[in-house]
Amino acid sequence: MPLSSNSSSSLPDLLTQANALLTRIEAILPQANEPPDWEQTIACRWKRQKAGIIFGASSMPGRFIPVRHLHPIRLADLIGIDEQKARIVANTRQFVEGYSANNVLLTGTRGSGKSSLIKALLNEFAASGLRLIEVDKEELADLADIIEGVADRPEKFIIFCDDLSFEANDSAYKALKSALDGSIAAPPENVLIYATSNRRHLIPEYFSENLEGTRADSGEIHPGETVEEKVSLSERFGLWISFYPFSQDEYLEIVAHWLASFGFSQAAIESAKREALNWALGRGSRSGRIAWQFALDFAGQSAAKFRAKAS
Repeated sequence: MPLSSNSSSSLPDLLTQANALLTRIEAILPQANEPPDWEQTIACRWKRQKAGIIFGASSMPGRFIPVRHLHPIRLADLIGIDEQKARIVANTRQFVEGYSANNVLLTGTRGSGKSSLIKALLNEFAASGLRLIEVDKEELADLADIIEGVADRPEKFIIFCDDLSFEANDSAYKALKSALDGSIAAPPENVLIYATSNRRHLIPEYFSENLEGTRADSGEIHPGETVEEKVSLSERFGLWISFYPFSQDEYLEIVAHWLASFGFSQAAIESAKREALNWALGRGSRSGRIAWQFALDFAGQSAAKFRAKAS
């Protein structure tokens, strides 16, 4: 049946509307997981995509998101953790140079430089081929896909999991266990996992689980096996590096380092000690993070006062 004149005249409009609809649909579709140019990209975050309402709530494959502005911290900026720094630098140098090296778990007091140390390692060894992939705990289930995506690359990759811990009923740790040492596939020689945590045992334990010969509250006959299951995750990291609270002198040394980096004289740094101690007292902690935050505040206030006097 031939089209009427009205139908034929509306056909271009229909095609235009259809193209516009397709364009809008393409805009909300998950983007293809195009691998980054690892020769130019130093660090990426792994992000899982959401399919959206139209396609259901299930997650789509993740993708690498390049980090455009890397943290500038250097190894020389990390004060008071020389032993920890030497151990992880040696392990990372072995890795970058093609020798055997261990997965690393950095544990201990908050704000002591665990995450900063890993960022500084990237700045130290990026020119030698080191690359970093940051993965959130919620996306650890994708570890196998992440590793497979870089296994054939010539670069060396550290998969970085920051502030890692699991709840008692959290099953995400199984993917991490498998990636560390439990998969049927041999781990690639160009991938290591570095994780930080405020606790050595990444999964909480309870007093009742220590009663191997007594019926626990849960009714489990062999509660000791539950403990073994929980401890086994930490043990799969070949290298444990522990961090401890800073002494007052160590804290003031870190403050002095950061104030010097802002251009303050030695006399000004000496006069700031009392304020630095009061700052730490108010925060209830002496740590590298607290020292950096004090230096930021002190430098900002000093600049504001200088500008007020000049005006």
